[in-house]
Amino acid sequence: MKKLLLSFLLASSPAILSAADTPSLSGTWQIHNSIAGNESDRPCTFVQNGSDLTGTCPSEGGEAKLTGKVEDKKVTWTYKSQYEGAPITVKYDGRLESATKIVGTVNVPEYGADGEFTATLSK
Repeated sequence: MKKLLLSFLLASSPAILSAADTPSLSGTWQIHNSIAGNESDRPCTFVQNGSDLTGTCPSEGGEAKLTGKVEDKKVTWTYKSQYEGAPITVKYDGRLESATKIVGTVNVPEYGADGEFTATLSK
């Protein structure tokens, strides 16, 4: 029985180590968006608790609350905001390139607008 338990622990240790190697995303990130030819920058604050991501991004109506997930190197988050008085949803689908950089795509479904983003951890 002890040999079986030891074998299981040794076999699962690489998965445990790789999860521990993923840095926490908690902090302020500078998000650069390029959506349908429009460039914009905004600071968003992330709070990571396990695989859950929460936080805020500035918007027309004040601070928009974001929710998302972190799974290995995949990072997704969404928030609701306003654009010229109309409600919008902003969806991010990214990949952690390093401990301080996320790159990916951004989508605003209400306008059928797609684009790209780069997020850099503020120092």
